[in-house]
Amino acid sequence: MMRKGCFLLLCVVLLVGCLQIPVSAAPVEKIKIAGQFGLVYAPLMVAKSQGIFQKYGLEPVWKEYGSGGAVREALISGEADVGFMEIPPFLIGWDKGCPWKVAVGFVVVPIGLVTYDPEIKSLKDFRPEDKIAVPSPGSIQHILLAMAAEKELGSPNALDNNIVALPHPDACAALISKKGIKAHFTTPPYLFEELSEPGFHLIVDDIAIFGHPFSFNVGVASEAFHEKQPVVYSIFVNAIAEAMAWINNNKTAAAELLAPEFKLSAEKTLQYLEWEGMNYTTAPYGLMGFAEFMQEAGYINRVPNSLADIAFENILAFVGSRAGTPSDIENLQEK
Repeated sequence: MMRKGCFLLLCVVLLVGCLQIPVSAAPVEKIKIAGQFGLVYAPLMVAKSQGIFQKYGLEPVWKEYGSGGAVREALISGEADVGFMEIPPFLIGWDKGCPWKVAVGFVVVPIGLVTYDPEIKSLKDFRPEDKIAVPSPGSIQHILLAMAAEKELGSPNALDNNIVALPHPDACAALISKKGIKAHFTTPPYLFEELSEPGFHLIVDDIAIFGHPFSFNVGVASEAFHEKQPVVYSIFVNAIAEAMAWINNNKTAAAELLAPEFKLSAEKTLQYLEWEGMNYTTAPYGLMGFAEFMQEAGYINRVPNSLADIAFENILAFVGSRAGTPSDIENLQEK
């Protein structure tokens, strides 16, 4: 009887296999990712092209916004699960009570203030009518301009009336056509395009202002997302790291992939990827330094007590806490 029962069970199993009875697959989980424009966001373009999130069972929904402030609002409203913004918009949201933290550092790039006017060699040369384009109030360009103004002009607000808000593509086009603005505080590839124009020159750059490299962007996630979807959170962090590593190890292929996105040749895109100061890394730099300046200048009301107030555990582990004197990467969180 035992053998007969086993035989019947085997027949049933084989019959089910032959009939190919459908089995309900687990639903694919979506992750809504908010980015912006520019070569800074190359890792997101690579992740999209290479299907990196899909490889781990996630379906990414890609969203693009014109400024860090817009990304901040998308996260607050639930339009996005995770988003990439500059450190200042992140801190402004944190200061207002947004329950979020940094999940990943996101690229170190050159940032600079460019003009075509040969008479403007420093911030002191701007006249009241000379307009300076930044992506939005509270953007990293705005805060860097305030830092530079405090150092050179004695007040972080000295050039506030000169500022106009324009997305980078529009501001780049306006500056190159010499219409509407006299200067543009920008990032790659727009920075490189502008500096390639005859007679265009750099007034001041990020290193001269801040003192050392810093993360242009950070990947931000809500505490609820981090706690309720830990697997998706981990996949997000690792997928971004994988995209970064792919760019660093495949610069020529990355240039060919990215060139159509920016309407550039592959050769020009490769030149930009290899420009001095470009660093596709998930290491965080400058978080506390921006917080301290922004509080002193009145852009935020409070400063984090420690990095743990504004960063998740994977960031804290990345930075570490060296016994004795702080490590180099700990020091690079300050200004």
